[in-house]
Amino acid sequence: MLLRIFSFLLFQALGAWLGYQIAPEALQIRGMLAGMLGAGMLWGLYDFTRGLRVLHWLRADALAIAPPLRLGLWGQVAERVSRAARMRERAARESELRLQNVLSALQASPNGVLLLDAAGRIEWLNQTAAAHLGLDPARDLQQHLVNLVRNPAFTAYLASGQYGGGVTLPGRNHSSMNPVRLSVQLHEYGEGRRLLLSRDVTMFEQAEAMRRDFVANVSHEIRTPLTVLSGFVETLQTLPLQEDERARYLDLMAQQAERMQALVSDLLMLSRLEGSPPPGGGEWLALQAVMRQLQQEAQTLSAVLHPVRSGASVSLSPATPGMKEGGQTLDFEPAPAYELAGAGTELHSALSNLVSNAVRYTPADGTVRCGWRLLQTDGRIDGAEFWVQDTGPGIAAEHIPRLTERFYRVDRSRSRETGGTGLGLAIVKHVAQRHGAELKIDSVLGQGSRFALVFPAHRLRPVAAH
Repeated sequence: MLLRIFSFLLFQALGAWLGYQIAPEALQIRGMLAGMLGAGMLWGLYDFTRGLRVLHWLRADALAIAPPLRLGLWGQVAERVSRAARMRERAARESELRLQNVLSALQASPNGVLLLDAAGRIEWLNQTAAAHLGLDPARDLQQHLVNLVRNPAFTAYLASGQYGGGVTLPGRNHSSMNPVRLSVQLHEYGEGRRLLLSRDVTMFEQAEAMRRDFVANVSHEIRTPLTVLSGFVETLQTLPLQEDERARYLDLMAQQAERMQALVSDLLMLSRLEGSPPPGGGEWLALQAVMRQLQQEAQTLSAVLHPVRSGASVSLSPATPGMKEGGQTLDFEPAPAYELAGAGTELHSALSNLVSNAVRYTPADGTVRCGWRLLQTDGRIDGAEFWVQDTGPGIAAEHIPRLTERFYRVDRSRSRETGGTGLGLAIVKHVAQRHGAELKIDSVLGQGSRFALVFPAHRLRPVAAH
């Protein structure tokens, strides 16, 4: 500002001096005034020219071109405008970066996010919302959502204006074979705008349905033996019975109590499997000892379920089955000299369930074969397979994927007759998962079944290495 005043005064002084020198002696005062006026006009023209340069610079890209002036009032104006423009652009870049980070976070969200303006048009949506609702993020922007999601329940929910609770809709790829359920809820914000959140609740609904089925199945399984027990107790209390009748009733009551005890035991086993950490590798089980124990249990169970005059036959080698007329043949192959790492109680429960199922469902004149097989590739041990094969009625293909579900039975009446709880294969599946093993099921209706557990190589070691 001082420089501007100084330059103006300098021009005035120079103009007055020139007017004084050029004008005649009688007109020197007027010459000075004329010189000062002319100098002021020149100074104003010069200053106007500088202002035009700054104005032209402002009309252009003020950040792409350096300020045209550095000195004087217009130079200070240009410098301050340039500094303010740079700060404004820096703030805009930071805001844009923050906005992009927020949008990226919303894009990564497992839930669908969709923004609606006051008229119900789509302003923005992430890929999850597009997949949930069957929308195109590029094509459907500024489209009315109610025209794109044609569901009566959603339309009524959107029009109600009461968004306290959400609404559940079938998903884009919903079908009876592949159910997909979405939970959608609106939240108001800003001036009439709404935020729509969607999430896939298929697994939650399936888990809730499984819980309801589980409770219903447990109640049903326990109700039957309880009804029998209560009936026998009432009979014993109210009717005079002979000693043999009383003994028979007590025996039936003991069977029902044993059935409930087996059910509770299996339920507790499942609870422990689901609530405990995976087993380590500190406990090693000799396959040969495991095989001998399974053989003894199978022989005892077969004798109870299929009693014959000569007794059930048991063979330790496939070459000498020793099958007797009318007796169930149990063919247990010798196990390799290896040890298996894992929880002994869990492994015995899983293997015993497979063997006992084969014994239960194989007829009295059928054969149950069992053994271990080392899996090798180019002389390298890749794992070990425990297999059980029977000549029972077999299982239809549509039932095989559901065999490991709790309380799922192909034939409910036959399962109860043989003493099964419906939880054996569910236990086998959980034990297999906890030990890194794989359960394989092959069956042909009318020709028998083959169940196998394949254990990884890192859970095996030769007995001689210990």
